[in-house]
Amino acid sequence: MIEVRDLVKRYGSHLAVDHLSFSVPDGQIFGFLGPNGAGKSTTMNIMTGYLGATEGEVLVDGHSITAEPELVKRSIGYLPELPPLYMDMTCEEYLLFAAGLKKVPRKERRAQADRVMEMTGIMGVRGRLIRNLSKGYRQRVGLAQALLGFPKLLILDEPTVGLDPKQILEIRTLIRSLAKDHTILLSSHILSEVQEVCDHLLIIHHGRKVACGAPDELERELTEDPTLEVTLRGDPDAARAVLASLPGLSALSPLPAGEENASSFRLEQLPGADLREDLFHACAQADLPILSLRRDALTLEDIFLRLTSDDPQQQPGAAPEPEPEPDPTPEPEETTDTQPEQSETEGDAQP
Repeated sequence: MIEVRDLVKRYGSHLAVDHLSFSVPDGQIFGFLGPNGAGKSTTMNIMTGYLGATEGEVLVDGHSITAEPELVKRSIGYLPELPPLYMDMTCEEYLLFAAGLKKVPRKERRAQADRVMEMTGIMGVRGRLIRNLSKGYRQRVGLAQALLGFPKLLILDEPTVGLDPKQILEIRTLIRSLAKDHTILLSSHILSEVQEVCDHLLIIHHGRKVACGAPDELERELTEDPTLEVTLRGDPDAARAVLASLPGLSALSPLPAGEENASSFRLEQLPGADLREDLFHACAQADLPILSLRRDALTLEDIFLRLTSDDPQQQPGAAPEPEPEPDPTPEPEETTDTQPEQSETEGDAQP
């Protein structure tokens, strides 16, 4: 279990992390989301002991990173956004060197290096210089370094930044496989990456927590009375009558069906209503097969953009901006300038 309690980091007058608190249960892939400059990397550097906090504390299994740094660091494997690789070493040399820095017993270092190279798929390039590897393989070497010592917690900062789509897919697959034996804190601003691999996510903006929960929970909580779009097989008038009778319906409007002997409708729901179950039963009783039913809720991208917008009107629950009142002051009448135009020569002349 990771606990971050009231974390603050100041650089002079700049507040990079603003009283941030959250916890990560064991065995989860926990997504850490925020726009560039939100404070993600600063928070991770504090969690791993690379930076000191101005205020607050970080606990890993009840141990403070400040009071017991060596004990806590043995529980953490860290992959920074830019992995600290030595370009003139081979993969194997680098991992043996990193194992020594992590105080892995000498007799276990080679076996551990072999195991993490196998786990990360770099056995075939173990003897190659790191400078000659592609960026995807360098990321794998950095991840192999984080796995040395087999820590309980992996902290991965932008693990797929700069990779091509094939490399991103490979790293995602690798992260999912590691989740069987590790708790993973994954920082990213790539929404598809978080949605693909994370069980839980935290969104921060300007160093503050703005949302925390499972992706589907956040979609439900932040979507206010989502509309439904349904396509039914059968007589359009009968379909409209059945849908119009549903309790909790606010408005019903037709949509292009795109199929023969079918009709489509948009259903707006009253606050707090969920028509889906009643709709299913009513259509079954009326012998109107449901061809499609779509709930028009917020996507993760919508949630992210809304919560990290600096426009107050985009924030959840924001009241609409009032229209400006008309200015009662009458506009001045147009006047005609009767003065003759001054020539450039005259205008530039000095007295």
